[in-house]
Amino acid sequence: MTPDSVVQILRQALLTALWMSAPLLLIAFTAGIVISLIQIVTSIQDAAFSTIPRLAVFLVSTLLLMPWMLKKLTAYTIALLGDLGRYAH
Repeated sequence: MTPDSVVQILRQALLTALWMSAPLLLIAFTAGIVISLIQIVTSIQDAAFSTIPRLAVFLVSTLLLMPWMLKKLTAYTIALLGDLGRYAH
């Protein structure tokens, strides 16, 4: 295995991880901003009001995006294992 192929495998792994985590991070960021704006407008400074909705939104978005994430991860794994013979020598 050449150093170029190792770099290519790591690059693909990092890009796959980025594309799988980006929607969840974007949803969590948006939920955090919206909940913070609601807290500012209503002057509610309760920690539970801040944490519980953010966790709920993140959990629901994770459950909704799970099939898509699994499809992406499966495609990456099949591509990696399909080229395993090329990396062996």
